[in-house]
Amino acid sequence: MTEKDQTVFIEEAAMAEIQTEKSERAQKAMAYFLEGYNCSQAVVLAFEDLYDIDRSVMLKLSSSFGGGMGRLREVCGSISGMFMVAGLLYGYNQPKAAEAKAKHYAVIQELAEQFREQNGSIVCRELLGLKTKGADAPTPEARTAEYYKKRPCKELVGMSAAIMENYINTHPYQ
Repeated sequence: MTEKDQTVFIEEAAMAEIQTEKSERAQKAMAYFLEGYNCSQAVVLAFEDLYDIDRSVMLKLSSSFGGGMGRLREVCGSISGMFMVAGLLYGYNQPKAAEAKAKHYAVIQELAEQFREQNGSIVCRELLGLKTKGADAPTPEARTAEYYKKRPCKELVGMSAAIMENYINTHPYQ
């Protein structure tokens, strides 16, 4: 992807607010989240038809990234899920492929910037408005109606999936 292509993608994304209700992948991801999958798993599952990897393996691989990486409240798990999808579809696999690595990292930075422009941050703690730094208790809260009222997680999951869907639609993978 050229620098011009990168700029166009970011500008188009900034001009058009991501509409999760019009995104099939966003709807799938939000439904998976409501089933109880963590934020990262929900995004990865929304794209599972695009890669030939065992579902159980993908769920285990993405399981560590919920709650901003194991409830450390660092990078949002939905972002990590989006990055995993990007890696599976656009990533590189050769250790000395400097050009491919740079190109892929540029894609990751574009995706992160689009999310940041829409939400102000890519950090779980900041997205949730938490004041304290550091890890939460390792046991997640029960997913109750009260939980969903105070957490924007479902919407953030949908946003990550919609951003990834838009990127795939405008940048076909091989």
